[in-house]
Amino acid sequence: MKESILYIHGKGGAAEEAEHYKPLFPDCEVIGFDYRSRTPWEAREEFPAFFAGQRQGCDRLTLIANSIGAFFAMSALDETLADRACFISPVVDMESLIGNMMQWAHVTEQELAQKREIPTDFGETLSWDYLLYVRQHPIAWNVPTRILYGEHDNLTSLETVSVFARRHHANLTVMPGGEHWFHTPEQMRFLDDWIAADEACGGSLGPRTH
Repeated sequence: MKESILYIHGKGGAAEEAEHYKPLFPDCEVIGFDYRSRTPWEAREEFPAFFAGQRQGCDRLTLIANSIGAFFAMSALDETLADRACFISPVVDMESLIGNMMQWAHVTEQELAQKREIPTDFGETLSWDYLLYVRQHPIAWNVPTRILYGEHDNLTSLETVSVFARRHHANLTVMPGGEHWFHTPEQMRFLDDWIAADEACGGSLGPRTH
């Protein structure tokens, strides 16, 4: 059986990050997706065509997605294009995140509706069109999924990711002391062990872990 691993990076990341996963999947083709989308509606145009092409050449397709890459994947893909998914620090409630960023920037919904776009001091541009889109297009995700979450994730609360995991029957693993960005040697070892634990179960997505 031929299995392909498709990696989707987060904001500011790169497709080359997929190289990290090649030793973890020695019998699989590991591909980094160098996508161009910056919004979920762009992802809905770009992602399905790419995944459909990859899907034709393999028996099983596993998606590994990081942060907003996971959000774009859930916005654009379905169970016909991915057999299972491993999400690392996924953005699972974009409306809530935008609301938090509006609070951080002291921007009201009325102000955003009037100005349409408002740059912030922390490098994000708030967009009224983006907020409306995520409200009108709630996530519908039916792909068997595992989630790796850092205890100190500053973008998504444990409550938010736990609600998502229960609603979508996803297996949730929380790394004590972990952050949104898994990058330290300790965090990367935890991530690698998390991947390896599932592979030891034959890629069955394993038991639920807390």
